[in-house]
Amino acid sequence: LIESFHNADLEGVEGIVLNPAAYTHTSIALADAVAAIDIPVVEVHISNVYARESFRKDSYISKYARGIIAGFGVEGYRLAIDYFLRS
Repeated sequence: LIESFHNADLEGVEGIVLNPAAYTHTSIALADAVAAIDIPVVEVHISNVYARESFRKDSYISKYARGIIAGFGVEGYRLAIDYFLRS
């Protein structure tokens, strides 16, 4: 996954929709990879992480993401793609 971010940066990708799942609150390496690229990233969560266990509210990714979409189910992916299409 980290290598994919670095490759995307080199290949001219214009935006990334990322559901980091459990890596959200466990992977500093993934956060570092997002921070290292010049591509805007929208963090997507199917569930409302803020209504779940307290540890899920802490994201290593969020401070590097352009935005966060949570709690809209799989519709969150479409919302993130729409953001990039309208930007």
